[in-house]
Amino acid sequence: MKAQNGWLLALVVILAVVSIRIGSRREGAEFTGTDGQAMATVTALNPDYQPWFDFIWEPPAEIASGLFALQAALGAGVLGYYLGFKRGQRQGQRKRSDAGD
Repeated sequence: MKAQNGWLLALVVILAVVSIRIGSRREGAEFTGTDGQAMATVTALNPDYQPWFDFIWEPPAEIASGLFALQAALGAGVLGYYLGFKRGQRQGQRKRSDAGD
């Protein structure tokens, strides 16, 4: 079973590297968010457009990426806790049903 996990991990790494290489082949390719792409599209369609709201505080790029990583880690922690909790409940139900026989 451990060998299968090694192959799966290698496959994930290969897919990640290949996708990054394909995406970086385009000239001027950058990892931009959808907010920036949407604003560029709106400005192209209507050059006189003024946004209704503006950022209260726009953090530097290093802090923004750190906050994004923190958000991802918290989400992964909550998801992991939930999945572990549900697995523990299922195992507890199995033990109770086995003890009742």
